[in-house]
Amino acid sequence: MKSLRLEDAVPQSGSRHRKLRVGRGHSAGQGKTSGRGMRGQKCRSGGGVRPGFEGGQIPLYMRLPKLKGFELVNPSSYTIVNLKQLRDLPADSAVNIESLLDAGILTATSGPLRVLGDGEAHVALQVTAAYFTASAREKIEAAGGTCTVEA
Repeated sequence: MKSLRLEDAVPQSGSRHRKLRVGRGHSAGQGKTSGRGMRGQKCRSGGGVRPGFEGGQIPLYMRLPKLKGFELVNPSSYTIVNLKQLRDLPADSAVNIESLLDAGILTATSGPLRVLGDGEAHVALQVTAAYFTASAREKIEAAGGTCTVEA
């Protein structure tokens, strides 16, 4: 097999066409009007519509919402708890959404429980949540607790 070199990389014969030279007489095929037709805006030099013009219809860039971005159709929301909020719980207690509501740490839920690692875990806790940050899991397990991910 022949090695591939840059000077060997040429297009296949017949795949490249000569640039069409318009306005060079009628025998060349594109003489006089140079393929632009007879009259009208698109025939004139500098003529044509501006980029984004859609023939009078409200253009796409005007139909899209401005400044604030798009509103999510199905936004996902979570109930978030930091480790510093769990410092007053007794040792070896089970921690989930229901127990946090009973303890008054949470007043309402807005989805699955996510435990974040801000603060320290002073006692061993059995935490059940949908998600743990790496630092939260590390601190809970270092204090002797367990982290259980619920489906």
